[in-house]
Amino acid sequence: MDSCSLTCVPLLRVAAQARTHAGRALRTWLAALALMGFASTATPDSLPDLGEASEAVISPAQERRLGESIMRDIREHPAYLDDLEVVTYLNAVGYRLSYQSQDLRFPFEFFAVDDASVNAFALPGGFIGVHTGLIVMAQSESELASVLGHEVAHVSQRHLARIIAAQQKSQIASMAAIALAILAARSSPDLAQAAIAGAQYASLQTALNFTREHEREADRIGVQLLQKAGFDPRAMPVFFDRLQRATRIYDSSAPSYARTHPVTYERIADVQNRVESLPYKQVPDTLEFLLVRAKLQVRQLGAVEAVSSFASQVKDKRYNSEAAVRYGLVAALLQAKQTKSAAAELPAMLKATNHHPVADGLAARVMAAAGGTKAALSFYQEAQARHPRSVALTVDHARLLLDQKQPQQALKLVTEMLTAGSTAVQLYELQARSYADLDRPLLKHRAQAEAYLLRGKLAAAIEQLDLAIRSGDRDFYEMSSAEARLKELKLLDAEAKRK
Repeated sequence: MDSCSLTCVPLLRVAAQARTHAGRALRTWLAALALMGFASTATPDSLPDLGEASEAVISPAQERRLGESIMRDIREHPAYLDDLEVVTYLNAVGYRLSYQSQDLRFPFEFFAVDDASVNAFALPGGFIGVHTGLIVMAQSESELASVLGHEVAHVSQRHLARIIAAQQKSQIASMAAIALAILAARSSPDLAQAAIAGAQYASLQTALNFTREHEREADRIGVQLLQKAGFDPRAMPVFFDRLQRATRIYDSSAPSYARTHPVTYERIADVQNRVESLPYKQVPDTLEFLLVRAKLQVRQLGAVEAVSSFASQVKDKRYNSEAAVRYGLVAALLQAKQTKSAAAELPAMLKATNHHPVADGLAARVMAAAGGTKAALSFYQEAQARHPRSVALTVDHARLLLDQKQPQQALKLVTEMLTAGSTAVQLYELQARSYADLDRPLLKHRAQAEAYLLRGKLAAAIEQLDLAIRSGDRDFYEMSSAEARLKELKLLDAEAKRK
């Protein structure tokens, strides 16, 4: 997928090659989304300036709504990785970078795709997806940040709006119709593949040179964001060089990111020239990066191979980070259902990681899986005292409490985190489950409505609020609150339909 889903010709090639990969369905589907009005008939020298020309066709608000509509479908796809630890980390890095951007017109949201291919992509309106394979491949946190910075630059420069500004509205509508037809057939990848291949290939050819301009601009701004955010900007040409070598060695099976973001010697040289004049600064990796990367390595390798790999590294002391390797070993043993062995490794892991919240969460899950539910609940309490802001720990703790038929305690945990300002959808879902166990139908439907709203399902949220009002709960305050919220969402729905 191209940044901002802009490079349509490489997208067609990726879709054709995707048949040989396990993640074919998702890549084909996202490639189809790229046709939703993003193809260009512009020539290389027709790059419009930002401002009125682009906004005359698609405003920032329209771009955001388009991104939200795409995200609704992505969140329903099995490859969407709804892992709080991974997503929290990606957004922490992404926010560090996007905070340095100027004139941002919408908030950023970073999400993970469970796919071993090395790829990342930006969607309209500030949504940036990162394949887990990219995180695993990154040799440093700054390398990962260099990719995110590049994608943030595509969004901040509104490259999508530049593309659409060069088109006729009728062409946009035509492409949207094709994309929606493919979306409807996404349950049949072969049918979707044929639809993409049958699109107007010739009319898309001119998009390639146009987006090379975008790539150069995103590289330039990405380097600036890396430096301002405290990462090592030299990581960008290093990462590009590795991709370029992989492309040369593996050809058609090269990393997806290299195919959709063509990495040339000229592009690498240009970035190298930009960073050479910058002062050298060694930037160590954060422990969170190392732990999240180890977690995804286990997921990518599979339980048996991961246990063998991490156990060998621990035994031979072949590692740059003992904390990451010991965490990876425990995570692999848990995935392999070797819970006793995993529990035996906990003291060494917790010592090496200094009770990092990601490690604490894994330790509690191991304790619960090994049958020590009481010990796990006690450990969660201690971990939350150490890390009161950890949403992932709160969610895991509340789930275990609900599994143990303790809804009142679970409700207290998630409500306190929501009151503190968190908007994690999992908190609302657990709140709804707690209210259901406590036989509070109005509040259950109200919480579920907020969860649906966060997942972009406005109609479902409205339906839940209708159910809340008809639940028979006579609490005047809660009923009035639900009615006011229903009125608010219906106004939003009516406004969206008018536009």
